[in-house]
Amino acid sequence: MDYPVDFRCPISMELMQDPVTISTGVTYERKNIEKWFFSYKKKTCPTTMQSINNFEITPNHTLKRLILSWQNEEAARSRDSLKHDELVLLLAAMESTPFKVSSLRKLRTYIAESGHEVKDDFAKCGGIDILVQIITQILVESLDFAAFTACEEALGVLHICLISLSDDEKIIQFLSKPESIKSFAMMLQRGSAEARFHAVAIFRQLARADINWKKFVTQDQGFEFIRSLLELVSDDQICSKASASALELLTDILGTSKRSRLKAVEAGAVCILIELLPDSSRSKCEKMLLLLKLLCECAEGRQALVEHGLGVAAISKKLLHVSSAATKITVKILWLICSYHPSERVLEEMLIFGSVNKLFALLHVDNRSSTKEKVVKIFKLHGNSWRQYPCFPFELKDYLGSTN
Repeated sequence: MDYPVDFRCPISMELMQDPVTISTGVTYERKNIEKWFFSYKKKTCPTTMQSINNFEITPNHTLKRLILSWQNEEAARSRDSLKHDELVLLLAAMESTPFKVSSLRKLRTYIAESGHEVKDDFAKCGGIDILVQIITQILVESLDFAAFTACEEALGVLHICLISLSDDEKIIQFLSKPESIKSFAMMLQRGSAEARFHAVAIFRQLARADINWKKFVTQDQGFEFIRSLLELVSDDQICSKASASALELLTDILGTSKRSRLKAVEAGAVCILIELLPDSSRSKCEKMLLLLKLLCECAEGRQALVEHGLGVAAISKKLLHVSSAATKITVKILWLICSYHPSERVLEEMLIFGSVNKLFALLHVDNRSSTKEKVVKIFKLHGNSWRQYPCFPFELKDYLGSTN
């Protein structure tokens, strides 16, 4: 190895391990200068040939730290060089062999155990392009088992890489091409539990980057795409992470356009969410209510909710029973229903299933808020209809009497 000159001992010209300085100000390797002074009985400086009377040796700690730092940097560079060479070999093997699955599994393990630098190097070596080529091959060889398995493995490698490279705009743009989106969607529909999770996670990365790929949902493939996400939401046993990610992705998609909401209603989203709502955890409940609120912002979504036998009952049960965020969303849903679909049956169900009582309780909240304002509007719209029922609370009759 080519050591820096200042790190070499002037006697042996080797890298110093224990540098010490003598009275002339020159630094040597300890064992070499001690041998010069005490074994050979020399009384001169080996470098300057000055006569020496003081044979005291002082450790040069600063130089030692510099040498150690340089050694560590060299070792890291050497490791990076080896990793780069290994990465290039893996990519070459993956491109040349028809048996891509085993090469992809080796690559996946290698990438997963490596740091950000290797993932970045992988992208610079064209690794992302190779993965996408393998994944998009499923569009022409969808019935080939080997191609399908290779696609699943490539999707796993891509998912690991994107965790570190999600800020790379060029990569995100590349993954947003129609062929890539269609391939990810196909894996979402037909892949293994793990592959479906990876596909959802990649779509989430694209959604965060605000890339305009969501128009895919409003086209012909959108119905099946949303159905696949709803299946993941419904079957928490497949993969809880995939289920949670699917809910978040649906929220991203439905928040962008009315057409996407219509596709979701057509795919049965309202019915599925209503049936899942009673047994959902707090965090999932909030996400499901948010989705229902988005769906109820279109007439078709509201119609689907009020026509469902458990629609009003499920929404009413969650009011005041989950969290303040869930209550706020639930009031918005009830306000939308009461404003646009106030049928006699809906108003009766709101009274029977406790919505009216709970809404009245919210009126006693002191602070002014948009939620409280919506509750007041609901009672102004339908208070007189509810007061005709014998189960209508007396306190509410008094309240309505005072507001009229």
